[in-house]
Amino acid sequence: MQNNDDTDQLHSLPRHIAIIMDGNNRWARQRGLPGAAGHKAGVEAIRVALRAARTHGIEVLTLFAFSSENWQRPRAEVAALMQLFSTYLNSEVKKLHADGVCLRFIGRRDRLKAALQAKMAEAERLTANNTQSTLVIAVDYGGQWDIANAARELAARVARGELRPEQIDENTFDGYVALGDLPRPDLLIRTAGEQRISNFLLW
Repeated sequence: MQNNDDTDQLHSLPRHIAIIMDGNNRWARQRGLPGAAGHKAGVEAIRVALRAARTHGIEVLTLFAFSSENWQRPRAEVAALMQLFSTYLNSEVKKLHADGVCLRFIGRRDRLKAALQAKMAEAERLTANNTQSTLVIAVDYGGQWDIANAARELAARVARGELRPEQIDENTFDGYVALGDLPRPDLLIRTAGEQRISNFLLW
């Protein structure tokens, strides 16, 4: 039987935790390793974070894996990140499915290779009906893009006569951003000690 302290602790747990994955390159440099080694260590950290979230009953975990600004990084580093992401999908999706995790991706997909887009779509299809928890991975994502995309969708509905401009308010808009159907993040963590949100989930 739970006591009142246990109940209070459960009620204080966040429903949705968002993590900006930062500092992999610095971690590798400090150890004299190539940047790719840091990103591989970051993948291991994902596994730890996901296990912890599931253990404590966190409903949603959102990871900022690749921002729209990351395309400006050296081509070799971008290629290594994309290969690592593809490898992660190959190795982890079936495990996530077996654990009842629903996997979703937010962000642009048109700049990703067709093979990677297909893997993402298949992962979403496979895990769509899982209800134990939700893992959201933000890839080629930017908060400004997210808001602009929502505005475009609303404008299209207005143009089709399905919606009047005066019907658009904060609640309406909220339903069109990438995470509009999920609980809002109530805890944001940025690894590596920086204190910037870097165009992540601005809405």
